[in-house]
Amino acid sequence: MSIPRVLCYGVGVDSTALLIELEARGEAPDLVLTADTEAEKDETYEFQTMMRAWMAERSIPYEVVRYETKRFKNWPPYRNLTESLLTNGCLPSIAFGRHSCSLKYKAAPQEAFLKAWSPAIAAWSEGHKVIRYIGYDASPRDSQRYAHAKAIDDPLFDNRYPLREWGWTRERCAARIVEAGLPVPPKSSCVFCTAMKPDEVRGLSPRWLRTIVLIEARAAPRLRTVEGLWRKTTRTRPGRMTDFIREEGLLPGEEIDRIMAQAPKDLVAFQDRAAALDLADRTPMASWLERFHSGETHHA
Repeated sequence: MSIPRVLCYGVGVDSTALLIELEARGEAPDLVLTADTEAEKDETYEFQTMMRAWMAERSIPYEVVRYETKRFKNWPPYRNLTESLLTNGCLPSIAFGRHSCSLKYKAAPQEAFLKAWSPAIAAWSEGHKVIRYIGYDASPRDSQRYAHAKAIDDPLFDNRYPLREWGWTRERCAARIVEAGLPVPPKSSCVFCTAMKPDEVRGLSPRWLRTIVLIEARAAPRLRTVEGLWRKTTRTRPGRMTDFIREEGLLPGEEIDRIMAQAPKDLVAFQDRAAALDLADRTPMASWLERFHSGETHHA
């Protein structure tokens, strides 16, 4: 049988270059798979839409998966990482030096999808591993990630790293995208990730900037070891993205003050009301967020 091949697509520079080159070599994967945290930059989603059309023109199957929360305890239902952080009053795990958010919201839903994918099931039933392409390039940073991943013996997947086999750096990947007549995508990451650079925060929409202020304000009472999403203040940036947003004038200071003073209280009250209801009767967290962005929750 033909061993199925899947490409894990993060919609960033490396995985885009890998997809383009595999297709050009006549080795397009049988499936391209993206895990969406619903918290990427607006530009990333625009690029993803373009690449979806690019794949469709070449008959490359493309699927987008998301982590689905099934247990809500006493909370209103939440559907993604942003809503989970706000519900639980915490920061993403990377702010504390861990990477469990990536495992939960990216790796886990992809694996769940593949375990139900019929070509994979057929391959496993005959004792084969599914070929999984991963876009680690030949740069020093990805060499560390590669060394860690390569040490894991995966019983279901034959993980392959073509960019490393070709000796491609991130710069070579960007050049390959341009050669294909496509724009180079922005760095793929959640907008509130600790790895966000100041210039990236400057480029965010007001909606995402408000969300960042809210996440830090909601988590603030429980923070002991870090200041905020950027962990600790350095010579180049504050520990809280909120302080940077204020200093740069990315949002009006009065709006930041209102969010910090009122929105977390309104959110907790919303959650308390939900706790008194059966799960089926609880209003989803998304509805509160829409009120927040319309200004209805923190003008009282």
